[in-house]
Amino acid sequence: MAQIANRRLAMTLYSGDTCPYCHMVRIVLAEKGVNYDTINVNLDDTPEDLKELNPYNEVPTLVDRELVLYNARVIMEYLDERLPHPPLMPVDPVFRARHRLMLYRIERDWYTLANQLADKNKATDAVRKELRDSLTSVSPIFEQKPFFMSDEFSMLDCAIAPLLWRLPSYGIELPATSKPLLNYAERMFDRESFKESLTEGEREMKEE
Repeated sequence: MAQIANRRLAMTLYSGDTCPYCHMVRIVLAEKGVNYDTINVNLDDTPEDLKELNPYNEVPTLVDRELVLYNARVIMEYLDERLPHPPLMPVDPVFRARHRLMLYRIERDWYTLANQLADKNKATDAVRKELRDSLTSVSPIFEQKPFFMSDEFSMLDCAIAPLLWRLPSYGIELPATSKPLLNYAERMFDRESFKESLTEGEREMKEE
């Protein structure tokens, strides 16, 4: 019944075709079974209504009735609280805080480097090596549980999967020693919510 109710909700997501932060939000929406409208935004020429809705004129921006939200993590947590099934964040305050801290670390440690690689003016072999080595070093963690540090799919997986999907487009190939991480990535990519979340631009990343 929860899935049927969720499908009736109408939200609007302003989203970039290849933006990893928008991708995170789309995965959460797919996991929750939300029926929503997408407005694809050209970041070089954003629509006037987005400028009015979001003071930073950026994506992702979510509109839910009278509520306007921006920043991927704010949107993702709102969706998890607004639509509690399936839960993507722990209920216990201590575990929830640790979860938030790990989300921050993913963004600070990995997406800072990924954002540089997405910018042709900042992409260097040194940055590629740093991100590849960092991911390789944590690969054994992905052997311990079916999901990232959890027995259940969580917000952490929603945050990491878009990064792993983009590694080839960043010019990064993980070594054979990263097999646990590579296996994890394939499990995430095979998940229905992940497949549903992909835009045409993101699908083309695998075809390049």
